[in-house]
Amino acid sequence: MTGSNIQVSREWWVERWLELLDSYRFKKRLERARVYAREGNVLSIEFKGPKVLARVQGTDPEPYQVSLSMDAFTDEEWSYVIETLSEKALFSAKMLAGEMPQNIEQVFIKNGLNLFPYRLDDIRSRCSCPDKANPCKHIGAIYYLLGDRFSEDPFVLFQLRGRSKEQIIDALRLLRGKGEGENGGEGEKTPFPASSAMPEIKQFWQYNDQLESSLVVIAPAPSSETILDVLGPIPLPSDGSENSRSNNANATVPAVMQYLKTVYAEVSQQAILSAMTNDS
Repeated sequence: MTGSNIQVSREWWVERWLELLDSYRFKKRLERARVYAREGNVLSIEFKGPKVLARVQGTDPEPYQVSLSMDAFTDEEWSYVIETLSEKALFSAKMLAGEMPQNIEQVFIKNGLNLFPYRLDDIRSRCSCPDKANPCKHIGAIYYLLGDRFSEDPFVLFQLRGRSKEQIIDALRLLRGKGEGENGGEGEKTPFPASSAMPEIKQFWQYNDQLESSLVVIAPAPSSETILDVLGPIPLPSDGSENSRSNNANATVPAVMQYLKTVYAEVSQQAILSAMTNDS
């Protein structure tokens, strides 16, 4: 298998971000930006609230300063989004696990918002390089590396819209906690009654009460194979003569084997009864 045939599986939100980049019409400019990202020209990326600040090494000795930001949602808009998220337990569970729910975009659309920008022009970006085009290759390199950051932590997307992971999770917990309280604690775990003692694990297989006299003990069926069947006939000793060996084989062995099978069945029955009525 060649490298060109290997398909890298990406998270859907990373794919959405890369689709946004692919929609840009100046392909050659973004190709140079991709090379910058791959060759390590981006020296640092840090997030300060909803802003991305980066340093990218270009042709000058001093690295260029790059900043990116998107329109952050207002407090009121975020309150509507979080309220909608709290209505579905699956969203909360996925986000607590660090995953982006598949249809979470619909939550924002329902509230008249868009999690992802429509176009690159919707992202505000600045670079200290002399290139007047936007995005320049330094800004474009940050776009590509942001895809990697989104893969590592999808909550970076929310941070760029004005809310950190901790803020969203805390708000979801608060809203869901209120909802459970208003529903009379529905969904809460019922504690053990104070008067009941916790069972001992070592007593799990013990039963000290007398069993019902009418209890029927089912023993193995007579046709079931036992250890006697596995061992085969008993090789009884003889006086050495051919007639003696033949007589023993024809008469004594079947009688002894039948007797042992009767004893075996009775012992098995008694063992089962003893086990079921044992007080220790």
